[in-house]
Amino acid sequence: MRIGALALQGGWAAHLAAVRALGHTGVPVRTADELAACDGLILPGGESTTHLRLIERFALREALDAFMATDRPVLATCAGLILSAREVLGPSQPSFGWLDVTVTRNAWGRQVHSFEAVADGTDLALMFIRAPRITRVGPGVEITHTFEGEPVAVRQGRFFGMAFHPELTGDRRLHAAAFPV
Repeated sequence: MRIGALALQGGWAAHLAAVRALGHTGVPVRTADELAACDGLILPGGESTTHLRLIERFALREALDAFMATDRPVLATCAGLILSAREVLGPSQPSFGWLDVTVTRNAWGRQVHSFEAVADGTDLALMFIRAPRITRVGPGVEITHTFEGEPVAVRQGRFFGMAFHPELTGDRRLHAAAFPV
């Protein structure tokens, strides 16, 4: 598969390394044409308001909406989850509404409160960096992983959303689930 990572800002390079380790072709995406050529997409972490400005500057909103209307897989982490959410709080900000969740920005703590943990009942490593909290999950959204009883990873059809950074661990299970080999 040809997996693109939105490469306007944030941690896209580590995601591309993860999908390449699985045997996929990983490509940075900065234009509508590059996006259209992808079989799957990663919306990486970074700073969500900066992502919003750059998506507007590079005129990618329409292309992203068109991509989301297909059945191609998407993995959204941290800021990517914020961009994808139906509603964003703490403070409120625009988002695209592709994933039926509500998130609260930085709710797991500021940069200095970043931490590593393990998902409830598993050995899955979690890396939280200014992470959003998933505070509401819509009826069509499956909670796939929790931490301290709270949802931290969800799935809505072929769309995976995570409050943490799986690309910063050596564990590729979540990338493999989103983009099967």
